[in-house]
Amino acid sequence: MWINLCVCVSVCLCLRMEWQPDEQGLQQVLQLLKDSQSPNTVTQRAVQQKLEQLNQFPDFNNYLIFVLTRLKTEDEPTRSLSGLILKNNVKAHYQNFPSAVADFIKQECLNNIGDPSPLIRATIGILITTIASKGELQTWPELLPQLCNLLNSEDYNTCEGSFGALQKICEDSSELLDSDALNRPLNIMIPKFLQFFKHCSPKIRSHAIACVNQFIIGRAQALMDNIDTFIEYMLQRTQDPDENVALEACEFWLTLAEQPICKEVLSGHLVQLIPILVNGMKYSEIDIILLKGDVEEDEAVPDSEQDIKPRFHKSRTVTLQHEGGEGEEGEDIEEDDDDDDDTLSDWNLRKCSAAALDVLANVFRDELLPHLLPLLKGLLFHLDWVIKESGILVLGAIAEGCMQGMVPYLPELIPHLIQCLCDKKALVRSIACWTLSRYAHWVVSQPPDSYLKPLMTELLKRILDTTLQSSAFATLEEEYQHKNLLILYDAIGTLADSVGHHLNQPEYIQKLMPPLIAKWNELKDEDKDLFPLLECLSSVATALQSGFLPYCEPVYQRCVTLVQKTLAQAMMYNQHPDQYEAPDKDFMIVALDLLSGLAEGLGGHVEQLVARSNIMTLLFQCMQDTMPEVRQSSFALLGDLTKACFLHVKPCIAEFMPILGLNLNPEFISVCNNATWAIGEISMQMGAEMQPYVGMVLPHLVEIINRPNTPKTLLENTGKQSATQ
Repeated sequence: MWINLCVCVSVCLCLRMEWQPDEQGLQQVLQLLKDSQSPNTVTQRAVQQKLEQLNQFPDFNNYLIFVLTRLKTEDEPTRSLSGLILKNNVKAHYQNFPSAVADFIKQECLNNIGDPSPLIRATIGILITTIASKGELQTWPELLPQLCNLLNSEDYNTCEGSFGALQKICEDSSELLDSDALNRPLNIMIPKFLQFFKHCSPKIRSHAIACVNQFIIGRAQALMDNIDTFIEYMLQRTQDPDENVALEACEFWLTLAEQPICKEVLSGHLVQLIPILVNGMKYSEIDIILLKGDVEEDEAVPDSEQDIKPRFHKSRTVTLQHEGGEGEEGEDIEEDDDDDDDTLSDWNLRKCSAAALDVLANVFRDELLPHLLPLLKGLLFHLDWVIKESGILVLGAIAEGCMQGMVPYLPELIPHLIQCLCDKKALVRSIACWTLSRYAHWVVSQPPDSYLKPLMTELLKRILDTTLQSSAFATLEEEYQHKNLLILYDAIGTLADSVGHHLNQPEYIQKLMPPLIAKWNELKDEDKDLFPLLECLSSVATALQSGFLPYCEPVYQRCVTLVQKTLAQAMMYNQHPDQYEAPDKDFMIVALDLLSGLAEGLGGHVEQLVARSNIMTLLFQCMQDTMPEVRQSSFALLGDLTKACFLHVKPCIAEFMPILGLNLNPEFISVCNNATWAIGEISMQMGAEMQPYVGMVLPHLVEIINRPNTPKTLLENTGKQSATQ
């Protein structure tokens, strides 16, 4: 039967006429497409073999485009699948397509870009841009003019389909569109796109904004010629009633803020832009519903199981310490929404507005404040908690860029933020804690009794008084609001990271550690509540340094046990996957990170704990784990142990160095970063004895340095380590 189709295909190649499929062959192609959707692996394998056979006949691609564009009675998934198979054929074999086949496909795409189905329109758009990416923009001269002309269609589907295709072309070929090779079509396209910023359809407005956004980074001349008009349009669209359109527009400010032209083109528009961004930083009504943020005194309301979202640990990433500041774990501005609904964990207008304001504050510095300060006071002291919460987020967002200009106002603002830690709204408490962490360096630079002591007292009061019905976690009432306990762990960890060794005061330790250790003892090894508690203790141990000594031994031993248990479970699962479940490696990751915190905080005091354990053997296994996050945390621990007790690391160097060399792969940035840092720490300890291992790592380090777009943190670590080789 398949031979019949192959014969039909061959015959059609010889005939130069309006192409029509052989009916029997068409039915066979349809059956093949249906079979390819089967979950059966044997069927899938047979389909793959048939596809490879048919791909020897270029006319087979005519059948695929015919199914996509002409067979309106077929179900959409089958038609779309036909287009995606054709797209893959274009990517792999387009240079071998006969011109008649290529022309037929291109014409069918343009004739059907307005298909009633959004799925089919999107598939045709992907196919068009795939053909264009094969060098066809130069040899398909009618493509761009025809797509731009179709934007004028009164048929919504045709306009939307054409815009979808143009957006993909702008994303994939932005430089070519602004080149002499195509006679700079952007000179016509940009003004055309700007006309659609006010279109009645949110989808069309979103497409138009997305198309233009592609040309900000390259400073396309056509865009620069229209920049003031464009900015006026963007100011309007950032306030669009459709949040998707507003988000697309808001991303423009974020992109522009990172370009050298930002100050030049935005200075005159800050008076309009800043209030718009600030307004976008409020929680929307749907956000509040999803977060249950409007519940009064919510710590007294019991959680239901579905209210408590599992928390996923972020593995430790090491950065160099900078002059005047502690080493950080390098996270971008973003309020702590770990307990939010999935809908809110995604990128949204609130987060984009905050990120844009953060970057703009770093561009304009204190020049931003005259536009912002008149708004801030009204927000921060507003009676509506939603508005007050957004003001606190604004204050945190500008902390890095406008710190110098904000200093005169901090004596009034910091006490207000401390007071907000006991607000009856959990979301206000949470954002207040985050914002206070952004100003922590200023707080600890002042006399302790002024701000640090009241700050720590208020935080500890939240643990010991308001949210607990007793004096310790061990007697925690069952009806205690679970979510608030997780927020408290975050709050303690965030502030420990921020205030550092200033936390190492007897009065703080006596109030802070007993309840944390009581909760630690209460939780079982398989309880996922260990994740946030381990993260919290990691930050606390690092900050307390020698102050953590009385609590270190049981914490250390349990972390080693968690690592050992997880490795054993992984081994059993790998050997007998039908008999054992795969382990949750997050237990191992958070345990490794707490061990890092202990090593960093205790320094040489950790040596006796390491001597009495098999951690180096376990670390050797963790460094070779298939999960990148496990390796990432392993290399962080290796670096910290190298600094704290190198006498236990040195006997393992011959085994460890080849593994470190294999992980100098910048495709896994955080793993590579930590491996690089660990190599540097080992090199400084080894001195001349490092010579036998230089060949394993130096070529990789040089490659990373010379690689374009290497992240700054990785470059810093790599540069330091290369210098020590």
